[in-house]
Amino acid sequence: LIVAEDVRVKCGLDRVLFITSGQPPHKPNSEVIDANHRYEMVCRAVSSNPFFEASRIEIDRSGYTYTVNTLQQLRTEYGVGTDFYFIIGADNIPELITWKEYERVFQMCEFIAILRPGHDWPALEAEIKSYEEKFGARIYLVDSRLIDISSTEIRERCKRGKSIKYLVPDEVEEYILENSLYKENLL
Repeated sequence: LIVAEDVRVKCGLDRVLFITSGQPPHKPNSEVIDANHRYEMVCRAVSSNPFFEASRIEIDRSGYTYTVNTLQQLRTEYGVGTDFYFIIGADNIPELITWKEYERVFQMCEFIAILRPGHDWPALEAEIKSYEEKFGARIYLVDSRLIDISSTEIRERCKRGKSIKYLVPDEVEEYILENSLYKENLL
């Protein structure tokens, strides 16, 4: 949430759409908590920011979810005049060319890559330049506040019955506790 707001302001974005992922092809069903729970947590997390919006676009579609299909659907819903920026961690840049129909993805959106400590800047910039030249990709590196909180850590803390206060918004913490999410037997 902190990074999304920082990027929104720095890049002058009108809105940040938080898309609850459907069934990703690289994760078995057993590793992903029910989509409706994940969507509800996103709704609660973004509710206080008028520039943030939660979307069910991927969870309402059956089967595996691919970015190319999501972008195509967003283009239909929002119109061709809407610019889309996909916010990712810079460490994900090398993975982009493994995405389904990545060349179409590069045509349908631009990427905002958040820099994280310890990256090899020259290598990253060379990779971006290569993607721009080969595929017409548009990838912008953005320095943002970095908060050392991971979803893996939050799930692990929940499994062990430890506090997640201040690691997630209060509304999300309440939802997790009310629904006994991420307990040992649910993962």
